[in-house]
Amino acid sequence: MNTCPLLRAFKADQGAGGHGFLPGDLLLLINMPTLDAPEERLRKFKYRGKDASVRRQQRMTVSLELRKAKKDEQALKRRNITNIFPDPTSEKPDRGVSLTLDEIVKGVNDSDPALCFQATQAARKMLSRERNPPLKLIIEAGLIPRLVEFLKSSLHPCLQFEAAWALTNIASGTSEQTRAVVEGGAIQPLIKLLSSPNVTVCEQAVWALGNIAGDGPEFRDIIISSNAIPHLLALVSSTLPITFLRNITWTLSNLCRNKNPYPCDKAVKQMLPVLSYLLQHQDSEIVSDTCWALSYLTDGSNERIGHVVDMGVLPRLVELLASSELNVLTPSLRTVGNIVTGTDHQTQMAIDAGMLSLLPQLLGHPKPSIQKEAAWALSNVAAGPCHHIQQLISYDMLPPLVALLKNGDFKVQKEAVWAVANFTTGATVDQLIQLVHSGVLEPLVKLLTVQDVKIVLIILDVISYILQVSEKLSEKENLCLLIEELGGIDKIEALQLHENRQIGQLALTIIEKHFGEVQP
Repeated sequence: MNTCPLLRAFKADQGAGGHGFLPGDLLLLINMPTLDAPEERLRKFKYRGKDASVRRQQRMTVSLELRKAKKDEQALKRRNITNIFPDPTSEKPDRGVSLTLDEIVKGVNDSDPALCFQATQAARKMLSRERNPPLKLIIEAGLIPRLVEFLKSSLHPCLQFEAAWALTNIASGTSEQTRAVVEGGAIQPLIKLLSSPNVTVCEQAVWALGNIAGDGPEFRDIIISSNAIPHLLALVSSTLPITFLRNITWTLSNLCRNKNPYPCDKAVKQMLPVLSYLLQHQDSEIVSDTCWALSYLTDGSNERIGHVVDMGVLPRLVELLASSELNVLTPSLRTVGNIVTGTDHQTQMAIDAGMLSLLPQLLGHPKPSIQKEAAWALSNVAAGPCHHIQQLISYDMLPPLVALLKNGDFKVQKEAVWAVANFTTGATVDQLIQLVHSGVLEPLVKLLTVQDVKIVLIILDVISYILQVSEKLSEKENLCLLIEELGGIDKIEALQLHENRQIGQLALTIIEKHFGEVQP
C-alpha cells in the first residue's frame, strides 16, 4: 500500500533547488486556481488570486492590532525630574522651592534678572516634582509667555536653561498642555538655542523640542518646517556627551514618528544619513531610539521602505536581532518586519542580510512579545513567492512555527496562523507536503475551538485548501484519516452550528465535500 506523500518525510534526493520533481499534471498545482472558494471568502482571506505584494500589503493592515499593542514601548514624551545639570549661578539652589505660586508670578514679571531667575527656577522645581506636578496651575498663572521670553536672554544662560527646563516639563503633559507651549511661541526660540554655545542650554532645548514633536504630526511638522532638523543634525558628533547624544537621537525619533501624515520626504532624507551613523553606536539607548526611528520610517509604502533600505542599514539591523537587550531587539525586529512587508526585492534583501538565520531563535524567545513580532515577520516573508517560502523551509522555520501554534500565547498563535495561511497560499505542492509533514494540522485542529471568528475561518480555509490539493494528488483519503485521528471531523461538524454564518457554511461545505459518503 502506498503511503500518502502529504504524510511521509520529504525525499532526500531532491534537486538542488529543493523543489523535487513534479509530474507534468501536478505542475499546474503550483499556481492552483481558487478551487471554488466563494468570492466573499476570497476577499476576506485575500490569499488566492492576488499577487504576493498585495497579500503582503494587506498583512500590514492586519498588523494594526500589533502596532496598537506596542504603542507605548517607546516614550512619546519625557519629563526631566533630575537635578544632574550644572547650575553655576545659583548660589542658593534650594531657596526657590519655598516660593509660592503668587511669588513666582511676581518674580518672573520683575525687571531684575536675578529675581526672574529665582522665580523661574522655583517654577521649574515645582514642575519637576515626581508626583502631581502643577502643570495646569503654571499654565493658568500665565507663566508660559515669560518663560518663552527668557529663552531669548542670551546674556543669562542659566535663566535660559531654567526656562527651557520648565517648558520641557510643561510640554511633557497632555496635548492641550503641549499646545499651550507651542501657542506661547516656544518653538522658534528653542530652535535658536540649538546654536547656543552653552551645551547644557542646548541639550535642554533639544529635550523640549523632542517633547513637542512627540505630541503628534501637527507639532512635529511645525518643528520640521521651522528648519530644526539641520540644526539638530549639526550637533551630532563623536565627542558629544552620551546623555546629550541620547537626547538628540530620541528627538530625531519623534520627528520620524506618526502617520497621517508621515513626515515629509525632505525631512526623512535629511535625517537618514545621521540615523544610519547612529545605528552603529555602541550605546544601547542610542541604538534603541535609532531603531524606533527606522521602524516608523518603514511603517508605510514600498517607497518609504526603499528610502531606509537604500541606506544599507539591513546588515546592522539583522545583527541587532541577536541582541540580548529587549530595548534593542524589539525595535530592530519591528523594523525588519516592516521591511519584509515591502516588495519581493526588499524582502530578498532582508533575507540576504541573514534575517532567516536568526528568526528561529526569535520564534522561541522567552518573551511572547518577541515571538509575536517574529511570527509576524515570518508571515510577511511567507506572503511572498514560492522561492521565499523555500528559503523559510531551508532555514528550518517550520518546527518553531508549529511549536508556537501548539504552545504559544493566543496572540502569538494568531500570528502563527496567519503565517501558515500565507505559506499555504503561495506554496508549491512539494512545499505544502512539507508543511503538513511538519505536524501543522494537529495544532490547527485544536485551535478550531477558539472564540476568535477570523482565526477559525482562516484555519477552516487552510484545511479546505489542503484537502483540495490532496484530492488532486489522489491522496485525500489518507489526509481525511489523519484529520479524523486528530479529532478534526468532530470539531468541524460542531462548527456547522456556529453562531457565525460564514463559519457554519464553510464547515458544512468541508464536511459535505470531503467527509461525506465515499462514492463508488
